Amino acid sequence: MPERRPIASRNSKLAARVAKALAERGISPNLISQFSMVFAALAGMAFWLSGTTSGFLYVVCLVGAAIGCQFRLLCNLFDGMVAVEGGRGAPDGPFWNEAPDRVADALILVGLGLGTGHPGLGWAAAASAIGTAYVRELGSAQGLGADFCGPMAKPQRMAVATGAAILAIFVPEILGWSVLHLALWIIVLGSVVTMLRRSRGMITSLKSASKGDE
Repeated sequence: MPERRPIASRNSKLAARVAKALAERGISPNLISQFSMVFAALAGMAFWLSGTTSGFLYVVCLVGAAIGCQFRLLCNLFDGMVAVEGGRGAPDGPFWNEAPDRVADALILVGLGLGTGHPGLGWAAAASAIGTAYVRELGSAQGLGADFCGPMAKPQRMAVATGAAILAIFVPEILGWSVLHLALWIIVLGSVVTMLRRSRGMITSLKSASKGDE
């Protein structure tokens, strides 16, 4: 079983009740993981449309994007809880635990890039986000513990995207920068730092293990 990301809300009574209800109703963790892509697609589309709308529709798009990002995270929370605590894990669970996350990152961040008129930056954000997961999984493949360190791991990426969506409703620009455009840069740069931190930790651990075998 892959290591689980430390999430404080996993220990809450409300989360436990919701996970139990989902398991009792026969909803599989794989289905929950798949629905994370649906919510991510809705968030990405909402971000994209926000760049072509104004007034009330602009607000609706940004609120929809924020909700989509958060429901994507809720799916990420409950798929693991239903699989582990609910005892409904499946043999192909590890695939559905990881693959939809990569698709969801791309859908949201590329949509954000399209909405700001900077599609290339959106793709860069998606690539760097996927890169953070690649380094983590590469370390796990070498027998090391999964490294979930930030500063821009998945929960932080979604926090920035969600916060930017809400902030942009009230303050579209900061110092001449679009809030959503600025959020993309924060995600890109933070993800690059995250990749470097995880890579350094993995290299250090591999070297230490090699010395221990001598």
